[in-house]
Amino acid sequence: MLPANFSLGIGLRSQHAVEFINTKPRLDWLEILADNYLSAGGVEHQHLERIRQDYPFGLHSVSMSIGGYAELDWDYLQQLKHLGERYSCSCFSDHLCFTAVGDTQIHDLLPLPRTEETIKHVVARIQRIQDFLGQAILIENVSTYLQYKNSQLSEADFLNAVCAEAGCFLLLDLSNLYVNQYNHGLAAEKIMRAIQQEYIAEIHLGGFEDYGNYLLDAHNHKIAEPVWELYASLLGEGVRVATLLEWDNDLPPLSELLTEAYKARRLYEQIGAARQAAL
Repeated sequence: MLPANFSLGIGLRSQHAVEFINTKPRLDWLEILADNYLSAGGVEHQHLERIRQDYPFGLHSVSMSIGGYAELDWDYLQQLKHLGERYSCSCFSDHLCFTAVGDTQIHDLLPLPRTEETIKHVVARIQRIQDFLGQAILIENVSTYLQYKNSQLSEADFLNAVCAEAGCFLLLDLSNLYVNQYNHGLAAEKIMRAIQQEYIAEIHLGGFEDYGNYLLDAHNHKIAEPVWELYASLLGEGVRVATLLEWDNDLPPLSELLTEAYKARRLYEQIGAARQAAL
């Protein structure tokens, strides 16, 4: 598990690997996208082996299909487990969604209806995954572009219940909360404050694409000001967990990505200093 205190990381992308090896930027950890490294060898793994000497890794994946109804993909989970062991990864994380229908991979993060039936279903699957991996996992809230008529619970109540019953933790994506606020009129701040803090183990911050009448969680821009405001509010509540900057598409130079990530550290330090001064 990631340390239960503030730490700063970014998602490692292969385009930046050599520069990471040469410059060793000031970061506490890196997240690797497991689905990009399921092959056994190649130059990408050579880079990971070198970078792992300087940074701990967290393992993030997109294809567990936690909410799906097809049997869990045990071959995929075995690959994740092997990758985690190979690089001594501190955590496994994936999304609270489904990504496959039957044997067909959709290659998208499809939302779930927030019902008691869904909670029972995903809890059972998460527990099986955790038993197999030998540790608690982190589940991430997703951005959505539709809502189910039969959803009975708020997003916060849904996430709290899944974490409580499955014994897992939450990877809270603040950008996704804001995307859902814009797309559906949901109150991101209210949802964030209703999530029980003891379940939050990691925070994701990422950029989105603005299409006017909706936002797309594209991970291809700087973090929007409303997302920074959510993050500052969460820090102000005393939440101190691992924070990760996601930037997957239209990648900028590493220096620009680091400049954006370091805003999170400065905000943490400023808010921490203010809290100390108020004591």
